[in-house]
Amino acid sequence: MNGLKRFVTSSIGRKVVMATTGLFLISFLVVHCAVNALIFFDDGGQTFNIGAHFMGTNPVIRTIEVVLIIGFLIHIIQGLMIWWQNKKARPISYAVKKESKNSTWYSRSMALLGTLLLLFLIVHTSNFWIPNRTHQFLHGDELPLYEMMIEKFQNPFQVLLYVFSCFLLFWHLLHGFKSAFQSMGINHRKYNALILFLGVTFSYVIPFIMAMMPVAIYLNWIGE
Repeated sequence: MNGLKRFVTSSIGRKVVMATTGLFLISFLVVHCAVNALIFFDDGGQTFNIGAHFMGTNPVIRTIEVVLIIGFLIHIIQGLMIWWQNKKARPISYAVKKESKNSTWYSRSMALLGTLLLLFLIVHTSNFWIPNRTHQFLHGDELPLYEMMIEKFQNPFQVLLYVFSCFLLFWHLLHGFKSAFQSMGINHRKYNALILFLGVTFSYVIPFIMAMMPVAIYLNWIGE
């Protein structure tokens, strides 16, 4: 038990935990994006409501939600601990910084990107998930999420906020996807090209689809 504790709190252990929770959250993004993309059927919310109802009432999904929340918390805490360890390891800035030659700006800004995404997540859950789950707990039924989305994204500020957050997510995934596999020891010339391709593709596709939802509603492409 003590050995496991030492490993989890070590630099390598924190990165492994960070990578594991990160890949779990990536799988959540796929499901979340797929269900929300049902809004593009533009059938008055019928198909979207079927997907949302399944996600909101299925006992397996509801159980996974608890695991998801725990995964988010662990990922955030470990990310902050890694950032703090790195900061303590190099308390004095170099006279001449050469970071740009060895790494990308977004790989060096993962803590900032993660913090901004956390703030967005608080806003996002306050807009939809928390009110819906609270209403389910108090009244036993769900809120009209489709109508809530149509109303929410008539506000240009909300649309810009969501699009900007998807832009942040793109940069976060662009480094995080590949980095997660490397932290777990999956780093071989036979697989690296494929992992890089999948990571870049995923980083473009998922944020783009999610950003297009509020944009399409605001421009009345759907929900008219």
